[in-house]
Amino acid sequence: MPELPEVEVVRRGLADHAIGRTVSSVEVRHPRAVRRQPGGAPELASRLAGRTLVAARRRGKFLWVDLADREGSPDGAVLAHLGMSGQLLVQPADRPDEPHLRVRVRFDDGGPELRFVDQRTFGGLTAADTVVSDGETVPALVAHIGRDPLDERFDLEAAVGAYRRRRTELKRALLDQTLVSGIGNIYADEALWRAKLHALRPTATLTRPEGRRVLGAAAEVMGEALAAGGTSFDALYVDVHGDRGYFERSLAVYGREDEPCPRCGTAIVRSAFTNRSSYWCPTCQKAPRRKVR
Repeated sequence: MPELPEVEVVRRGLADHAIGRTVSSVEVRHPRAVRRQPGGAPELASRLAGRTLVAARRRGKFLWVDLADREGSPDGAVLAHLGMSGQLLVQPADRPDEPHLRVRVRFDDGGPELRFVDQRTFGGLTAADTVVSDGETVPALVAHIGRDPLDERFDLEAAVGAYRRRRTELKRALLDQTLVSGIGNIYADEALWRAKLHALRPTATLTRPEGRRVLGAAAEVMGEALAAGGTSFDALYVDVHGDRGYFERSLAVYGREDEPCPRCGTAIVRSAFTNRSSYWCPTCQKAPRRKVR
């Protein structure tokens, strides 16, 4: 699934090409794209029609657009769930429909449309009310999500403390979006490799310097990925113009099983992790010793 860099690329595209425009109509072409919307397609269309898109925002991997009514007053938000293959594309109105077009948003200026395309239909759009969370107005559906390492209000020391209080494994903590958001499977593996820490390291044994190191590594690698347009393993992860990112070429361990570690030359190992995989260097990232009962 797309992680922070890929979602931020889309957010920037929306900010450049959709913000300030007023919705004239919404066409829902597949019911699964609005399955999270109470009231379904009619409610989504009603909540968006006549509203102006005033800001494209993100918290971690969660993307939304703030809405305003005809008087300019705040009027909720529309949350975009990209899922496994969701794309938000800005396309000329006369361009042929994409094979997996799910939702079309037209604007009263007659300019390019905003299209939600989703091959696997795991994603969707949801119009939602907003609440104040951690001093910021956000959709109620994401109020429980923590700030991410690229957020200017991110509190590193508080995040390290939260990790150390958990009784879990380090990679599980990195993937917990309520603690620190934006880090998914790809960038967790890359951050752990850069920090020379193992995925199964108990968080209770994590020192504060180690906590700072792994979160600093996460911020560093996600910043580099953002500069490269994100990581695109196939044509599904694209920006609003359909262009791919190129950070896959710079990944040190993720997806590199049996290839030499860029740091020491040892063959990268892949191991099962929940229903996913972890990639790591057995020399640079020592596995924790298991206690014998």
